[in-house]
Amino acid sequence: MYESLLNFPGGLFADFDRVRRDLDALLSQGDAPRGIRAVAGNSFPSLNVGQTPQSVDVFAFAPGIDPDKTEVTLDRGLLTVAGERASGRPDDADDTANVYGQERFSGRFRRTISLPEDIDPDKVDARYRDGVLHISIGRRESLQPKRIAIA
Repeated sequence: MYESLLNFPGGLFADFDRVRRDLDALLSQGDAPRGIRAVAGNSFPSLNVGQTPQSVDVFAFAPGIDPDKTEVTLDRGLLTVAGERASGRPDDADDTANVYGQERFSGRFRRTISLPEDIDPDKVDARYRDGVLHISIGRRESLQPKRIAIA
């Protein structure tokens, strides 16, 4: 009975999905997140956060940033990654250059995430390689803030 809906010409469910996306775009408030734990779709850098019994690992996917101009801080259980990514466009002073589309994020960014209470700010390591900033925070009960240098 329901198989006819799945095999509907043009894809009935694809049409429902398109209508939902159109309504979301129409009713959304700019780039506001659509859920309580979601972030705006254009948040930069994208983050993956995971944990093991020994550490909490944060992977920030940030190609094109300068690690020397990127700041990683840990203060009272909040990890903040902030910096700036250059636009890569020709100089604005050049009147002959026209930009017809720009999908790559550029400009200042700041991402802050809350970490578990048992992290140890004395056991933090940050490394940037191949466009990925990997921050590993050891676990232990301590709430002292610490600035992390990127290796």
